Amino acid sequence: MKNVGILALQGGVSEHASMVESMGARPVWIRQIKDIAPVESDGIIHFENTFLDAIILPGGESTTMWKLLNLFNLVTPLRTLISSGIPTLGTCAGVITLAQDILNKQNGQESLGVLDIIVDRNAFGSQIASEEVNLDTTWGSIRASFIRAPRIAQLTENSRAEVAATYKGEIVCVHQNNIIGASFHPELTGDTLLHEQLLKKI
Repeated sequence: MKNVGILALQGGVSEHASMVESMGARPVWIRQIKDIAPVESDGIIHFENTFLDAIILPGGESTTMWKLLNLFNLVTPLRTLISSGIPTLGTCAGVITLAQDILNKQNGQESLGVLDIIVDRNAFGSQIASEEVNLDTTWGSIRASFIRAPRIAQLTENSRAEVAATYKGEIVCVHQNNIIGASFHPELTGDTLLHEQLLKKI
């Protein structure tokens, strides 16, 4: 059985966990460094012995998520693990956290800088502007929920990311080697398309 780590500090954790379980994988909460089983040698963090096969960064509130990542000293271990090639999915606030840069940062917010995109927080409007739509992606159609969703404003210079879906003329999903990033919430609609693509990368 594959172990899928879900960043469980804040946001739509249980919904992602339910989808992972429905697909025959085991969800593993990530709340502390020990939850991703790093091995430190000579001051360098290694992940050769991690028991995780993939990682999900869920939607939620991106500024709060960043504060909690720092509080629990997870920034460097997560950045190192994702950069090492572990399959990773980030949805809504998760894609903001993965991005190279954020256009309208709040309260000292930064990001992991592992996905070659620049994001714009809450670009699709407030909570009352939320909507659920059928969206075409490079992998097929998906039922997507947009809730205070960011837009992927642009790919960075020399970006390795490729556009996987657009909505209202904006990029809303990309993939880059081991990483999938989406502006929307597939876990709230129960559509497993992105999770299927994540597990295929294992």
